[in-house]
Amino acid sequence: MNGPLDTIRTWAKRIKREVITLWFARQHPSTPWHAKALVAIVVAYALSPIDLIPDFIPVLGYVDDLLLLPVLIWLTLRLLPAPVLEESRRRAEAWMAKSSSKPHSVIGAVAILLLWAIAAAALSMWAMGTLRS
Repeated sequence: MNGPLDTIRTWAKRIKREVITLWFARQHPSTPWHAKALVAIVVAYALSPIDLIPDFIPVLGYVDDLLLLPVLIWLTLRLLPAPVLEESRRRAEAWMAKSSSKPHSVIGAVAILLLWAIAAAALSMWAMGTLRS
């Protein structure tokens, strides 16, 4: 019997496989430049240990995990040529069979921290301007 927990586990495993598929596709010489650009962004974000919207924020914290990331992955996979996708999926499945962990993206974490710093600076500048008025 397939319960909701099994469905969630299957979905999470498929998302992980697709992110690792994209990881390999970004290195493939036949991947078009526009797909490589989107792959780089999606993989950096997906493998970043830091979320754009922190999970502790009620409801919104899971929007990126449940909606944004799967949609970006789906869109990126659609941009890949079929042979690249097939080869990258094979490599991802082989990698997952050997390794129990997933790769991490330091660049993704730095990019998200940079976005948070820019947002904090903009908010500070706005607050200072409002206080002076």
